[in-house]
Amino acid sequence: MGNVITQRSYNSFGLHMRELFGESVFKVNIDAGFTCPNRDGTAGVGGCIYCNNDSFRPSSCKPALGVRQQVENGISYLSKRYKARKFIAYFQPYTNTYAPVDELRRLYYEALAHPGIVGIAIGTRPDAVDEEKLDLLQSIAKDYFVLIEFGLQSIYDKSLAYINRGHGYACFLDAVEMAAARSSLRIGAHIIAGFPTETIDEMLSMAEAVSGLRIEFLKIHQLQIVKGTAMAVQYAKNPFFVFEYERYLDFLIEFIERLSPEIVLQRMFATAPDDILIAPVWNKTRQQILLDIERKLKSTGAFQGRMYKATIS
Repeated sequence: MGNVITQRSYNSFGLHMRELFGESVFKVNIDAGFTCPNRDGTAGVGGCIYCNNDSFRPSSCKPALGVRQQVENGISYLSKRYKARKFIAYFQPYTNTYAPVDELRRLYYEALAHPGIVGIAIGTRPDAVDEEKLDLLQSIAKDYFVLIEFGLQSIYDKSLAYINRGHGYACFLDAVEMAAARSSLRIGAHIIAGFPTETIDEMLSMAEAVSGLRIEFLKIHQLQIVKGTAMAVQYAKNPFFVFEYERYLDFLIEFIERLSPEIVLQRMFATAPDDILIAPVWNKTRQQILLDIERKLKSTGAFQGRMYKATIS
């Protein structure tokens, strides 16, 4: 991987994929109908208190359509709009390794059957992988790009308990090490900034923590309060701090500066649909936010990794 970004002040996923494949690669979102061990009683019930999958699932992403149809619909749309030619099938809602291996194999290869698909991204929980499932992904990675994205959300067990996550930080660390033992797998993590259990300094410290792990990709976004969640009920009764727009940009810039320049940033903010979003309301488009991040980085002379100090073992 290259060092600090040549075209931007941060290591962007889009640029990374263009360098890897020689052209832009687009994600096709897939809902394969999985559930979650934190909903069916295996790890807990009710799910994480902030979770409403409609906050990030496109309307075209419906399990009733089947994986093959979702892939074809997504590719048809992206090809017409962007003249796209290469795609990653992104298994996104809920826990996408939460099924027997034979079922996972069928679903993954159903997505990979389309000639435009160059890889898969699997969103999952660290408590929903094992050696057999990772072996399956490793076998697929012989021929395709395979990214496994672990939902971490926080490195602090107090926060994981508060959000009803159903596992601790140690579980995440174990899953990453298990996946990293398979060199062909690309490993990502998701974190959320803004839980009321954490100080700003604690949130910022997650940059150094994840930089020291064997992960290559990172998604970070602000906590959003959305309708239909236990957190929305809590927030209505006792509103707590959420990131307003400029404050989040300031936080994000500092976070990026503390982050290893080698980590690829897949996402830096969330944009839940207006009809379910309660707070914070920014009234900004995705493109506006990206431009503001870039402007703030340039105006302050900031860049990813500027304050990062690698740990020498």
